[in-house]
Order: sequence, then C-alpha cells, then structure tokens
Amino acid sequence: MRHPRYICIHGHFYQPPRENPWLGAVEIQDSAAPFHDWNERITHECYAPNARARLLDGQGRIINLVNNYAWMSFNFGPTLLHWMAESAPAALAGIVEADRLSQERRRGHGNALAQVYNHMILPLASARDKVTQVRWGMADFRHRFGREPEGMWLAETAVDVKSLEVLAEAGIRFTILAPRQAKRWRRLGETDWPESTGGVDPSRAYLARLPSGRSISLFFYDGIISQQVAFERLLDHGDRFVSRLYQGFDSQREQAQLMHIATDGESYGHHHAHGDMALAYVLDRLARDPEVRLTNYGEFLELHPPEWEVEIHDDSSWSCVHGVERWRSDCGCKSRGEWHQQWRGPLRDSLNQLKDRLDHLFSTRGRECFPNPWAARDAYIDVVLDRENPQAVETFLARYGHADLDEAQATSALRLLEMQQDAMLMFTSCGWFFDEISGLETVQCLNYAARAIGIARQFHRDFEAPFVEGLAKAPSNIPRFRDGAGVWSQVVRPADVDLERVFAHHAISLIFDPADGAATRRVYSYDVENLDVEMRTRGTGHLAVGRLRARSRRTRTEAETSFVVVHFGGLDFHAVLNNGTHPEVFDLLKARLLAAYRTGSLADVMALVREEFPGRPHRLDDLFRDEQRRIIGIVLADRFEDYQRAFEHLANQDEEILNRLGNLNYPVPRSLRAAASTCIDRHLRDQVARLERGEETNLDHLEQIHERGRAWGYQPQREVLEKILGEALERTLGALGPDSDPTAVAARAGLLLDASRLLDVRPPMWQAQNVLLNRFHELSKANGVEPRLATTFADLAGRLQLSPSLLGWRP
Repeated sequence: MRHPRYICIHGHFYQPPRENPWLGAVEIQDSAAPFHDWNERITHECYAPNARARLLDGQGRIINLVNNYAWMSFNFGPTLLHWMAESAPAALAGIVEADRLSQERRRGHGNALAQVYNHMILPLASARDKVTQVRWGMADFRHRFGREPEGMWLAETAVDVKSLEVLAEAGIRFTILAPRQAKRWRRLGETDWPESTGGVDPSRAYLARLPSGRSISLFFYDGIISQQVAFERLLDHGDRFVSRLYQGFDSQREQAQLMHIATDGESYGHHHAHGDMALAYVLDRLARDPEVRLTNYGEFLELHPPEWEVEIHDDSSWSCVHGVERWRSDCGCKSRGEWHQQWRGPLRDSLNQLKDRLDHLFSTRGRECFPNPWAARDAYIDVVLDRENPQAVETFLARYGHADLDEAQATSALRLLEMQQDAMLMFTSCGWFFDEISGLETVQCLNYAARAIGIARQFHRDFEAPFVEGLAKAPSNIPRFRDGAGVWSQVVRPADVDLERVFAHHAISLIFDPADGAATRRVYSYDVENLDVEMRTRGTGHLAVGRLRARSRRTRTEAETSFVVVHFGGLDFHAVLNNGTHPEVFDLLKARLLAAYRTGSLADVMALVREEFPGRPHRLDDLFRDEQRRIIGIVLADRFEDYQRAFEHLANQDEEILNRLGNLNYPVPRSLRAAASTCIDRHLRDQVARLERGEETNLDHLEQIHERGRAWGYQPQREVLEKILGEALERTLGALGPDSDPTAVAARAGLLLDASRLLDVRPPMWQAQNVLLNRFHELSKANGVEPRLATTFADLAGRLQLSPSLLGWRP
C-alpha cells in the first residue's frame, strides 16, 4: 500500500469502586474466593499479568515477557488505581513504567489515557458534575503518571456536545467513540454534509467543532473487530486475531490508515483466560512487521491531523443501542435473564432529587467555609489522592477555605466535601448496567447515598424519607425485597457505619487483640484510642471494660464512650456502649464488674450491666467483615485442633482397616474417609512447611505420608496444596541474594518443585517466576551477580519453565 498503516489496540481497564463508603476499604467478598475481593482476583487474572505477559515456545517454555501496556493504548479507572496504589503497587508500577516507555517510543506520546473520575454517565450529569468528573480524572492521571493527559475515556463512551465542551476546555485533545456515535462527517473545507452511507470510516481522526469555537479530535474504533475480541473469542487464536486486524485495512483508501479497536481491558485475562498471553503474541507479531506500525492515538494525531470533521449523536454510548437509556429506563438492554429493569428510571429520579438537595445544602452551608464552594470541590481531589498526609488537608483549607476558619468550621468543610464525593459516587454507571436493583453494584451506589444522607443529617437536614419514598417506586425482581425501599431497609441501612459501630467493633476486637492502655489503633478510616482498658479471662470467656475515643480521619468527627464486653466463649459476645456515664461513675462500676467477674457468676455480671449500664447491645454481627472473619478463625482454630487430635487418633487406629477395605474394593464409610483424609492433609501441609524451612532435605517423609492413603483412594486437597506450594516457592526464591546461601535456597526451591510433581499438583508459577526475575535484576543493578549465583539463577529459571536468557529482562 502506498500510504502508511498503523495499528492501535485500546483497553478500557475499569472496575466500579468497591470500598465500603464509611470505611474507605474493600471488605472481603466471598464470591471472589479464593481471593479476598474482586479487585484482587481480577488484578491476579488480568491487570498484573498484562504487565508481564508470557510468550511460549513449542514446548511451553517461556521465551519472552511483554509488558502489554507498553505497546497498547489504555486507560484505567481512577478509583481502581486508587485501590491498586495500596493493594497492588507492583502491578501499578508496571502500568506507570509502560506509559513512560511508550513516551520514549512514540515521539513523547504516552499510551495512557485519563478517564472521567468514577465512571459517571456524563450526558446525564449536571453541568457542575461534568466539570468535576473531568478535573478529578485529570488530577488523578497527573498524580499517577506524572504528566498531563492528552486523551480521556468517557464512561461507556457516553457523550453529548456539552461533555465534549468540558473536555476541550480542560485541554483534552481527543476521545474515543463507537462508530455508531458518528452522526455525519465531511472533508474539512466542504460546506455541505453528504448523505452518510456505510458508516463512518474508522481509519482516520476527525475534528469535532464545538459551539464555543473550541474543537476536539475524535476517533471511532472498528466496531466489528472490537466485538469479535470482546464476545466472539477471537483471543482463542492469536494468528486469527492478527489476520483479522490486517483485514481492517482497505487498499481503496487514499490516506494513512489507523486500524484500531477498543474493548474492556478485562478481556485480556479475566473474561478470557490467558487473554494476556494472546495479546502479547499479537503485539509481538505486529511489532516485528515492517509493513505496519504499532502506535497510540496521540502519536497518530501528531503525524496525521484530522482532514475530516464530524458531528456526533448526542446522548449516545457504546453499550446501549438506545443511546443512554440503559442508565435511566427499562430500554431492553440487559446483561442476562428475563428480569425487567423497571427500577432504573425511579432509581435515577430518586438519586437526582437527592442530589439536588445535597447540592443546595453544599452551596448554602459551603459559603460559610469557602469563598467558592464549587471551586473547593474541584480541588478536593488533592486531598483524596493524599489521604495519609495530614498536611494535605491543612494545605487545602488554607488555599480554598476562608482565612478565619476555626476547627468547627474546618470539620464542617470536610463533611460537606465528603458528602459531595459520595453524591458523585452514587451515580457510578454500574449501578444501572445490570438487571436487578438489589445487585452488588446498585447497592454500592445506594451505600454512597446512605453515607451522604448521614452526613447531611449532621447539618440538621434529613433527606432519607423522601429518598426512600422515591425508591418505593422502583420494583425489584426479587419478591423478598419488593422494591428499592425494601433493598434500602434490608441491605443498605444495616450496613450503615457510625462512631458507635466503630466503637463496638474495636471493643469486641480487643478480646483477641488486647492493646496497651494508651495505644491508638487504626480502624480503617478512623483512629480509636484506648483511654482506659482492662481485660480479664476466665476459662474460655473474657471481660473487657474501659473507655475509648474515636476520630474520623476524613471528617474529623470524634466522640468518646465507655464500654463493657462480655465474651461467654466461642462466638457469643455481648457488648454495650454508653456515652452518658460520667468517668468517675464508670470507674466505680468497672471495679464492681471486675470483682463480680472474678468471684461471682456471669449472671451477676450481666445483671450489673443491665441495671447500671444501659445501652443497645452489640454482638459479633456488628464487626466489620474482615475482623469478624479473623475472630471466627481464631475461635474455630481451637475447635479444629481438638478435631485434628481426634482424627489423628482415628486415622492411626483404623489405618489397617482402611487399607483392607481399599484392597477389597469396599466403599470406605464417609466418616472414616473424612477423618483419615483430614489427618493426611494436615501432615502434607506440615511437611511442605518443613521443606520450605530446610528442615527436611529429601522427600521421603512426604512420599510416605502420601502413600498412606493410596490403597483406599485418598485424594489430596489439590487447590489448597497448590496455593501453599506456590506461596512457599515465592518466599523461598525471595531469599536469593548476596547474603544468602544460593545453593541452599536452590535446594529448597528444587524440593518444593519436586514435591509438586510427587503430589501431582500444579502450583501457580507466575509470582515465583516474577520473584526470580526481580531478584536477578535487583542484584545486577546493585553489585552484579557473581558467577556461582548466576548459575543458580539459570538453573532455577529452567526449572520454572523460564528461558535463562530472560534473566535481566526489562520491558
């Protein structure tokens, strides 16, 4: 072809915010097991692997690694990056490094694009929210990538002219849209709009002229090939994927051609297993082809500025053929099933009305704190991005607050801004995308609404009743909820967090994690100080009494309380808080409680609590989910230890019987099998731990344990052993260094790999391989790798299915 050909693959990497709005942390999500939550799971399956995707030879050995982000265009949701900064920093580092590398390769144009902050559908947002979403998204981008963004991804590519105006005014040069969002197009300089036939040509950049006189460039991705990648398993065949991309070029076009696709980034590893490897193969093939050039949108725009202009369909998107109706009506778009979505409209209306009330409160009360409340909201992202720095709040208030703010006004200012953040987060698009109002994503949006309502209540404004009245018009598909009001009362309100619940959580936790009397503990976004705590133990039960002070790190709301916790043993707790008891009166009560617990019965203790320390009782249910699981684990561990001893006795006593039953092909009774299997499982885990510590130098014991159950068909806990062996291998390789004995480390790693083969399990190698490569790079960068250690690394690389030539690999 006479004109140059370019290829760009864009990935939109995004997860809805999953944090508990009151705690600022993602709690455990059982549906994501064996991972803690869905962010962690998808990071493991997609986000992290794409920073080091594997290329294999014909024997399945890894011959190269590709940082896919360094060769593709991408955007990440700011709320996801916020989570990654704390919970997956290595993955985030690979993403940031990729953008830096792409700037070097692409004439200063990085692969990363910004995104509107919390995936709000901009055409349905207020004018102020449009501006804040763009400014917050840009601020987050600068914070992560250290440069100004050239392009910005719009949530669901939902667009209208007003949103494009906001992008252009902010300095954004381009965005990416679906082909059906183009209304009409013509060559620059032409005065007539020709009749649109055959769809927009996706191979060029377009200029959109805006009413203000500004303009912005638009790219329309190839819809057919994008659809095939996302939904038609094109990722199953790397060569077919490459071939399909080439077919996107047209020899009849008389201009430089950009063949580009856009899909959810989760296609590359989460939606499609090993999609990261398929993408790496494709990118590697394309990078080696002299007939095409991998590029990104910023570079292409510099090399080939728009020669055509375009007008868009207002209120259009890539995932709803009805425009933006998916986020405000029962338009027929759904994810699966036969459920209706009649709740979408009433939910949107209810949130819009709540937003109007919250905005009015912010605008009026905000003037008491800020010369310009809305400018302060736009700038509040600087605090959100630097929450762990107390000085960030002071700097912000000094710049945007009134000069004479006192502490009470400063607290009001922070509360109002937190209320506004929640008021935007409650419009996260995922709340409408799926089929049911009680779904995880919609409940998350309602949780943000609940926190905003709770903060407004601190300003003597109660917006809950009219909001719930509106939710009652949103019918649920699940009979037990009936409507949105049922979801609110059964799911959202019980999840509400106030200082009393923080106190109850901390007080009960003290039973299994006693703190010093003056210690301050971090409880998510709160600091809790133990002013005066005393603990007593009797049998399996406990008594804790004392006084606490708590303070919110985000709103500076604080309070003190007295507490009594009676632990009857097991999972039976009774905690009572009382804010109104004078400290001297409580000290007298505390002495009587301690005396009664030492010499009397629990009935005497409980009688004292009921008569002299009134308050709403709290139990284990009131603990935040991760701490609740931790305490349950501690309590059950003692029980399991008893079971283990009993199982050990039964397994040893009945081993001969089990073997005879196996030899006779007699079905082993379930109780016998359970006892013996539990016993062997435990011994295998213990033996793996001994191998890791170097306490065993051969596999004889492991083999003997494994052989114990062969006659009666014992099967090891495959997933558990794979996880244990993978983590043991990762820790072992992490010990490689100038101060370690490389021979001993290699021997332990070799034994763990041999153990995997003996047990016929396949532990995950990905992290262990990364650790080996990282350690080699760190040592090479510091003082070099001496020959004996280099040989050890090479041998281990081979055993980990890595080509030794990859040692020292960088993107």
